[in-house]
Amino acid sequence: MPVSTDMVGATVEPMVHDVDERWTMAYAAALRDHLDCYLDTRRPEGVVAHPLFAVCPEWPIIVRSRELSDRWGITPDEVRRGVHATHDTTIHRLIRPGDRLTTTLEIVGVEQRKPGAYSTMRLVTQAADGEVVATTEQGSMYLGVPTTGPDRPASFLAARLDLPTLDAGAVRAEVEIPIGAGDAHTYTECARIWNPIHTDAAVAAAAGLPEIILHGTATLAHGVSTVVRLEAGGEPARVRRIVGRFGAMVPMPSTITVRILDRSASGDGTDAVRFEVRNQAGGPAVDGGVILLDA
Repeated sequence: MPVSTDMVGATVEPMVHDVDERWTMAYAAALRDHLDCYLDTRRPEGVVAHPLFAVCPEWPIIVRSRELSDRWGITPDEVRRGVHATHDTTIHRLIRPGDRLTTTLEIVGVEQRKPGAYSTMRLVTQAADGEVVATTEQGSMYLGVPTTGPDRPASFLAARLDLPTLDAGAVRAEVEIPIGAGDAHTYTECARIWNPIHTDAAVAAAAGLPEIILHGTATLAHGVSTVVRLEAGGEPARVRRIVGRFGAMVPMPSTITVRILDRSASGDGTDAVRFEVRNQAGGPAVDGGVILLDA
């Protein structure tokens, strides 16, 4: 049945996670990102999590939010048509081992778009003392599923990015990254993000996919790692915001290409690094990528 725009404002019960070194180190290792700050537990200040690690505590509450689908009469088949379309994470500080994190979720927008119903959720992750460590606005497209009711687009917490026009053909750097046949299995277990279309060929086929595919957040994380290494001096704490749109699938094994397109001052004390990730066929696995870095 249609996705009701009356879902806006709906929430689910918060979820709590305890973060340890094993989890944060495994996440970085799954990306083959071996910066000392992620892996060297001898550092006096300890290790920190990868900037996109926030997706790890966010995933379980996203799964829990399927309760809302049942509540609003969205069928399991329609839920399966939902794809992660957009991602926008503001990082207030890097997550660290020892953090006890509470994540909340609210549906903040539902609107009709040409491919189907477009839903936006806001996820807020806080430390035990109430400090917000990450805020994510994540958009999902329910392909071929209409809405009912007047459009209620999200009123975003994060400011819209106003960047200069990108020069045609601009490429500041280009890095090829091999994606192994088992990379989705490794990412699934290390991130603790389980969706069987990434690891079970039979489930992927039933969902209409030609084969299992790499997680969108893994593809985005490879882009983040590349930008941190080449544009942030290997200092992930300089990452303030990560934005991207998901498009073409990444099969395994294959090769992805991270292209850093340009860097410019954003006017708020940060530099905006624009990037994209292309799959082996040249398709836009991550398009419209922007990472804000402390200048």
